Amino acid sequence: MSGTLFTLVQRCRHQEEIKKSRFLAQAAPVSSGEQALAFLREVSDPAATHNCWAYCIGQDYRFNDDGEPGGTAGRPILQAIEGQQMDGVVVVVTRWYGGIKLGAGGLVRAYGGTAAECLRQADRVPIVAMARLGLHCEFAELALLKARLKELQAEVEQEDFAADGVELQLRLPDHRVDEVHALIADISRGRSVARRLD
Repeated sequence: MSGTLFTLVQRCRHQEEIKKSRFLAQAAPVSSGEQALAFLREVSDPAATHNCWAYCIGQDYRFNDDGEPGGTAGRPILQAIEGQQMDGVVVVVTRWYGGIKLGAGGLVRAYGGTAAECLRQADRVPIVAMARLGLHCEFAELALLKARLKELQAEVEQEDFAADGVELQLRLPDHRVDEVHALIADISRGRSVARRLD
């Protein structure tokens, strides 16, 4: 996938009726497979015919057809997540069977379409790539450095005080790394240099 990836701001849901079967898609932002499976357990309806799902978190993805014919539910849900340029997302599509068989193509369209429409309507935010830097600075420079780092959206994850100064670990948006390097060189008059930790 190229371009900007997005994740959900909050949970969302979308319902459709297709040939008397009711399809309910529910989606949530997640940062781990455990979170995704916890959401699945929470929203699955044991009285429904099927609770099919997929999640995608970076390189980690899984999907499940929950008894529907192989490839007709979980994979189309995963393709809907990817098609909407989403990441860090789980989608559960619950089906209550209405008595009319949809066939394999109909199931793919129903599961994939309901999931895609749910994500399309949702509030989304771009995922910002983050970087981690480490540096050593002198005590006299610490207050100014921390104030200026905050302006560049860099947060101090850890600070360790030593006899000769302070060891800092920073987390910041990747596109700000060059500005932070310049800032550190400026404040320390070239004595401190940040190194990448990731």
